[in-house]
This record gives sequence, structure tokens and C-alpha cells, in this order.
Amino acid sequence: MPEERTGAGANADAEETKPYVIFKLGDEEFGVGMMNIKEIIKIPTITRVPHSADFIEGVINLRGSLATVINLRKRFDLEPKEIDADSRIIIAEFEDNPVGMLVDAAEVLMISVTDIDATAKNVTAGISKEYQMGVGKIENRQIILLDLKQVLVKEEG
Repeated sequence: MPEERTGAGANADAEETKPYVIFKLGDEEFGVGMMNIKEIIKIPTITRVPHSADFIEGVINLRGSLATVINLRKRFDLEPKEIDADSRIIIAEFEDNPVGMLVDAAEVLMISVTDIDATAKNVTAGISKEYQMGVGKIENRQIILLDLKQVLVKEEG
């Protein structure tokens, strides 16, 4: 029956896996669905915006359009970290405007729908449950899946 193993992957895997942008903040890994993600970029010059919320890092020029950059470490009240060679900005489309999320590192991975569980109560103490959608499991990694709209909507703090 090796044919079934080979053939089953084509349809089942395509329907049961979804792409996620996985990013690191410290030792924890988070993920957001790809639906509203436009790209992942290296860190360009970020211009500070006076009198903006603490977690707003500033704005960047994204091919002629301004994009607000949110520092997710500050957003989630995690300890600060210097921007380094692995740091990235994940560009999302939110209400027809590009918004960047500054993270420690980022990659795109496929997660099987069957490997996503409802958020456990004590997954992470630092991230509010209102931001969490579930936990994705890939091999020995547990990835906290976030509701991108909740993360971006609550801009006033």
C-alpha cells in the first residue's frame, strides 16, 4: 500500500495546512496567519513620531507609503532588546494601511490544522489572552498563535 501514503499527501496536506509567519520575541515563538501579511523586511531607518504611544516605534518609508511600526516587545510589555541582524519588520495590511511589527526574527512555516489547539490557560504569563488564538505545534516547538487584528486594533494605551 505505499501508493496510498504517496498519494494521500497531495490533497490532504493542501487542505489541512496553512501558512503562518512565525516570529520570535525573546525565547518565545508566536505566529500570525498569512492572510493579511504582505512581506517581511530587514530594518530600514525608523523615524520617531513625537507624542505617540510607547509601543509605536515610529514610521518607515515603504516604497513611497508611510507605514507605522509597532514594537511588539513593548506592546506585550516584554523587556527591551537592541535591534540586531536577525530583527525584522513584518508588514501587515490593516484597514487598507501598511503596519509594521518589529520582531526579533521571522520565518514562514506551514502548520497543520490538526496541530493547532485552543490556547492553554498558562501558555505565557506576559501576553494577554485577548491576543491569543491558539497554540500551534511543530515538532518540539510550541507557537502561540495571535489574533493579528487584536494586536493591531488596540493602539491606544
